[in-house]
Amino acid sequence: MQQESTYLSLKRSQILFLVFGVIVALLCSVAVYEFNFLGPIIIALAAIGIVYLIFVFRNPKIGLYTLIPYCFLLGFFSREIGGIQYGMGIEVILILTWLSSLVYYKKDDWQAIKNDMCLLWLLWFIFSVLEVINPEGASIVGWVTEIRTEALYPILIIPLTFVIVKNRKDFDVIIKIMLAMVLIAGLNGIKQVHIGLFPGEQAFLDGPGGVTHMIFGKMRAFSFYDAGQFGAFEASFVVMAVVLALGTSTLWKKVVLFMLAGVYVYAMLVSGTRGAFFALVVAAIFAIFLTKNYKVLFFGGMFMVMFFVVLKYTYIGSGIYSIQRFRSSVDPNDPSLMVRFNTQRMLREYMSSRPFGGGLGVLGVNSVYNQDKWLSIIQPDSYWVKIWAMTGIVGLTLWFSMMMYILGKCCGIIWMIQNKKLQIKLIAVFSTTAGIFFCSYGNEVINTMPSLLVTCLTFALVYMGPKFDREIADDEKKRSASSTDLQLI
Repeated sequence: MQQESTYLSLKRSQILFLVFGVIVALLCSVAVYEFNFLGPIIIALAAIGIVYLIFVFRNPKIGLYTLIPYCFLLGFFSREIGGIQYGMGIEVILILTWLSSLVYYKKDDWQAIKNDMCLLWLLWFIFSVLEVINPEGASIVGWVTEIRTEALYPILIIPLTFVIVKNRKDFDVIIKIMLAMVLIAGLNGIKQVHIGLFPGEQAFLDGPGGVTHMIFGKMRAFSFYDAGQFGAFEASFVVMAVVLALGTSTLWKKVVLFMLAGVYVYAMLVSGTRGAFFALVVAAIFAIFLTKNYKVLFFGGMFMVMFFVVLKYTYIGSGIYSIQRFRSSVDPNDPSLMVRFNTQRMLREYMSSRPFGGGLGVLGVNSVYNQDKWLSIIQPDSYWVKIWAMTGIVGLTLWFSMMMYILGKCCGIIWMIQNKKLQIKLIAVFSTTAGIFFCSYGNEVINTMPSLLVTCLTFALVYMGPKFDREIADDEKKRSASSTDLQLI
């Protein structure tokens, strides 16, 4: 009877497979007839999408892990493939991961999101939603577009990270994926300078992007993004790679990480982004400060002072365009810096009577939806200034206080970590984010992918540091107990 049941089930599965095959064949035929050579491609992409959907609902980690490379390669898809709004893919991946997490994880797993950081981002999200009724009457379309990066993505990514990342192995996987993607982005930027541009990159340079990326006949490498975003996170990840290299005792890991740091440094230089200087310096200062090692503090501080002196008071490397442009970041009379100060002076008078700002999306890239507003002609050149102009002194105070609180608490958490290897990893990722945050005073960096994703992941991972620390301590106790039992035997 058992054999007969098995035979029938096999026969039924074969019939279902045959029916499925016929349906796919018919769909391919129709697709080819309707869309010519694009038909099979559409079918193949649909099949990949179905397989991906199955994997995500079987393990939500897949959704989080794929979100990282997607955000890093978003610009490549948009420029080289085009056709659709690839930014919507971020929402699709996040929604799918949220749905699968709600099904996959138990109620107890969701207790992890009950913390002050999730609460603060929820408050910021509510404030951003209320900006839709800003009396200045900014465009609804501009508000919808702006709120995605300003508040929606953080409120979706941070809680997911708390729920999905279960142990330090997941933490290590995320670090490795980020390092790999920054390497790919860096190599592409170097390729742009020494080999040439992809068609989409050339089109970007031939369009409005050429105004800011071709200076005195020299191209600023921009990889999959723009030069400001590219240079800033390459600079920040220099510090991550160096800290991780110094924190490992394995020779081959040290070599690989220092080589990565070298690629990141060169990619930072060819970006011609002066704001990268602040990302690099701030990230290094935080890394040195968080070690609480007086020798490291002393020698690291001396190195930073020497680095500043070389840039400020010498002409070393002046014949190299990338270094010369980098050197201009420490010039207080730099014309670009003067323009930014003049912009802030104009805004100060305008904003004095607008405590809640002009509304989300009223300036910057989304100002196209608010061309009837005076703020739409202002180039913020700073995310801090942009927050001030959009949400007023009330919004800026709320956002800046929230960010400083999270940064301060993250420092306290890292100092309390007992396991030194874990502490080094947390210092590495947190210093990177600190560099991105302070660099955003000079450029719109922290509100753009992939820097926004890195920031959200880092904050959540550092908050989870004590949990990882306890796991390591428990594992060491178990190993110690087991070795004691073996000795007794």
